[in-house]
Amino acid sequence: MSTISIAGRLIGENCQPLVIAEIGINHEGDIEKAFRMIDDAAEACCECVKFQSHVIEDEMIPNDVIPANATVSIWEIMKRCALSEEDESRVKGYTESKGMIFLSTPFSRAAAIRLERLGVAAYKIGSGECNNYPLIEHIARYGKPVILSTGMNNLESISIAVGILRSHQVPFALMHCTSIYPTPYEKVRLGALDQLQQSFPGVPMGLSDHSFSNYPCLGAVALGASVLERHFTSDKKWLGPDVPISMDPKELKELIEGSRAIFAALGGSKDILPEEQPTIDFAYACVVAIRDIEKDEAFNEDNIWVKRPGTGEIKAEHYNKLLGRTAASTIRVNEQVRWEQIAHD
Repeated sequence: MSTISIAGRLIGENCQPLVIAEIGINHEGDIEKAFRMIDDAAEACCECVKFQSHVIEDEMIPNDVIPANATVSIWEIMKRCALSEEDESRVKGYTESKGMIFLSTPFSRAAAIRLERLGVAAYKIGSGECNNYPLIEHIARYGKPVILSTGMNNLESISIAVGILRSHQVPFALMHCTSIYPTPYEKVRLGALDQLQQSFPGVPMGLSDHSFSNYPCLGAVALGASVLERHFTSDKKWLGPDVPISMDPKELKELIEGSRAIFAALGGSKDILPEEQPTIDFAYACVVAIRDIEKDEAFNEDNIWVKRPGTGEIKAEHYNKLLGRTAASTIRVNEQVRWEQIAHD
């Protein structure tokens, strides 16, 4: 399972990283805002946008728990921001009309059932649900690809979730994540990507990041990340608990372009490329006569040295081999020395 496919888009080994613009609840329940973010993501050449599906009564009991990045309870936030099934259907259709993949995170069984009715191509499971094994089991029964975030979980709890997905032969990818809003750079822990790769070989890996910039995601590409996810907003002046950690359209475009550039730069080996030859021709140094040299005269530091260009036969690396040997013919000053001009002593 080195690659998985979501709506025909291959993800994993030898594939460009998939950048997911996490719209989430940044629309604050306003579908017109959702449409604008879809438009802006499409303009930035984004391939995938993700929403959140909240059916409040099936997701949580009434409570007054206030998230660290908010000033009101999670119950109030979700009541305000949850989209209806009709609105979710509209944003899915609008996303796909722009040629992008629509994903959404179900936070309850009812939300997963709704998304299945809407015909989603795959499921994104959030970090808070990584150890919600009943919900993962329910989603896995659909047999569709899953992207699983792993914030707030360790390898032991992740392994159980992976076991469920594997038991249903579900294609999946794992996202390293730190569930701190915002995440300080020193808490991002890109080293966890290697741990996940070692623990779950062959599984596409990614980073779902909550820091203030693209830097961690770009660094993750160099470490093999196949999926990158950040929160996204059209306007950082909008209200919403996730807006402060969200990228705007300019940053989204930079993340897409940067991730593709780094991906293109990966791999290879330390060999001389044929395309380097034009540079070799002027940048290398070759052995040249620094004064006229007579036949049978010995080569020494007073009559030969190394100079550009690199178009001669005897490159600088062979200079020491010539010292003490003799000239087989006359060599004029500034003439590049040729092997035939070296006597066979």
